[in-house]
Amino acid sequence: MNKVMGTAVSRKDGQAKVTGTAIYSADHEIAGLVHGYVVTSTIANGRIKTIDTREAEQASGIIAIFTHKNAPQVFKPSNDFMKSKIYEARLPLSDDRVHYAGQIIGLVIADTFERARQGAHLVKVEYDAQKPIVEAKNAVFKEAPPQMGEELKFAKGDVVTGIASAAMKIEATYTTSTELHAPMEPHATIAQWQGTDSLTIYEPSQWLALSQRTYADLFGLPSEKVRIVIPFLGGAFGSKAFPWPHAILTVAAARQIKRPLKVVMSRRQMTANTGHRSETEQTIRLAATTDGMLSAIAHEAKSITSPVDVFTEPCTAVTPALYTSPNLLLTQELAVMNVGTPTFMRAPGENPGMWALESAMDELAWAMKLDPVALRLKNESKEHQRKGLPFSAKHFAECLKVGAERFGWKDRPQLRSLTREGKLVGWGMAASTYPGLRGTTSAKVRLLPDGTVHVLTSGNDMGTGSYTVVAIAAADALGISVEKVRVEMGDSLLPDGGLAGGSQMTASLVPTVMKACQDILKTANCTTATEACAALQRSGRAAIEASASSAPGDETKKWAFQSWGAHFCEVTVDEEIGRLRVTRWVSVMDVGRIINTKAAASQVRGGVIMGIGHALMEECHFDPNNGYPVVYDLATYHIPAHADTPRIDVTFVGEPDLNFNPAGVRGVGEIGITGVSAAIANAVYHATGKRFRSLPLTPDKLIA
Repeated sequence: MNKVMGTAVSRKDGQAKVTGTAIYSADHEIAGLVHGYVVTSTIANGRIKTIDTREAEQASGIIAIFTHKNAPQVFKPSNDFMKSKIYEARLPLSDDRVHYAGQIIGLVIADTFERARQGAHLVKVEYDAQKPIVEAKNAVFKEAPPQMGEELKFAKGDVVTGIASAAMKIEATYTTSTELHAPMEPHATIAQWQGTDSLTIYEPSQWLALSQRTYADLFGLPSEKVRIVIPFLGGAFGSKAFPWPHAILTVAAARQIKRPLKVVMSRRQMTANTGHRSETEQTIRLAATTDGMLSAIAHEAKSITSPVDVFTEPCTAVTPALYTSPNLLLTQELAVMNVGTPTFMRAPGENPGMWALESAMDELAWAMKLDPVALRLKNESKEHQRKGLPFSAKHFAECLKVGAERFGWKDRPQLRSLTREGKLVGWGMAASTYPGLRGTTSAKVRLLPDGTVHVLTSGNDMGTGSYTVVAIAAADALGISVEKVRVEMGDSLLPDGGLAGGSQMTASLVPTVMKACQDILKTANCTTATEACAALQRSGRAAIEASASSAPGDETKKWAFQSWGAHFCEVTVDEEIGRLRVTRWVSVMDVGRIINTKAAASQVRGGVIMGIGHALMEECHFDPNNGYPVVYDLATYHIPAHADTPRIDVTFVGEPDLNFNPAGVRGVGEIGITGVSAAIANAVYHATGKRFRSLPLTPDKLIA
């Protein structure tokens, strides 16, 4: 048998991507295609007084212009996460109200992109403007509502008494800036109607089946009359799970003009209306006994939402999983500001939540003169304190110990004592964790007479390597080489492949593909694919095929599923010019069985790099006058480049989590970013002796 799980396999889609033959949403060529360009508001709060389209209508090539005065028909969906979901509850062009700068207030359609863009610039708008709220200090915070059916507030024991009676206590407030989604592939939609009752959409979607149901809901169609096609996504990280207003408007306008229509959002437009991670303010109170055992944890968080929808950055979700305490209090508050709708962004809640919690743990360790690793080992949780369930296949302590050994942590010098080439050097560490999530998926597998295998599922690859993971699962189950497996994904006509988000695609799809492959062998009454292929050739049939589905069962009532890790890093700080560089990195992860060692390590590295951006440079401010983001492209929104990134040493520990699914695999896409910013800030404290509690750590904050 040819066992390939756990080996390093190169991406099956790699050649297509590096040679430019991979087809993304805006690349599809359709006869008669016309182009749209959105008109966006230049104020953040108020009403449209007049909107004059006359000059634009007279421009060359203009086909149609839509505003709130002649908005094409769209039905309000149920907006339920499992049935149909849109990012903004307010439908596009609903009325003359403006809720944030960059809100879509019109759509100009022309025979070319350039003419549509020129026409959009010719639309004249007058406003009755009101002063926007774009700074958290001016917002009103209230208790956050439940998110996805779960209350965010949680209490256990008596935190007040636990803190008052403690031998050691710390309290600190940690903040993060607004982070923008900046995927390499811009948001783009092509809508093609076949008559009035059949629709094809080419659009990046992290969940094709849900997008299909959502568009059916929006346009009064049966789901089977809607087809979503997207074989490749150029990055998403949570920003491409549901339809945004521009996409809904594109589909509605295409039906009205009876022509296939393409709308591609500019980078400037994307900064305002395709999602971001909310700024946060978090206050952590920790109390401990003289031997370092936590006697109380209080985690209070604040985040921002939009006037057009409600989204809370659930920063406290990670706290009851990570460290045990007899007294625990979690609170979450939310305020409405005149900004676009925040949304899921890699490790939503966990990433900023870990920044605060792991920074506070480092502060407590220094205050008690304890090794930060030892403090975490002493307080690691045995069960999820909110769920009241034991953890399955947990190897957090091993992550800490292996990471410390690989990094050389035992040789850590004293505070502000290590220098190199005139720069201060510091070492820091932080824990890493992310829940194990799994969804319902389906797939079809076909064994062909030539010995090749064809796997079909609507699950997609947003750059994480799903094509290759699915091929590995099939090859391993059938005992053939990965090269003999062809994977077809990204089409809603195929079996429902579930959500590419929440680090669950691999954990959801791999068991399904394995099951379908096992059913093929059962159907052929064979133990290997070679035997089954020989039987197929003798039978003269075109293929042996099997369809399978898998879903979470009652295991979630017995166990809490969580992945674990630890980050160790070295930084250098030049206090004269405020220059901070990350120079060395070690990450150790426990994520269950590794399907593809090459891709899994790359996912962790990608998370670390994104975390470096969160720690050092990513921030979006809003102009207090007009409410627009002051950044407007990939040059002004800073993200890490090669020069900002050290070599990242990644090690995996642990065992297959067979309580979770038959493959024993948990997700690896998001855990890599959690704890990264705290590890860096903790290293900066070690280097400088100064505690920084506001991200990003830009040079102005570091200059001595």
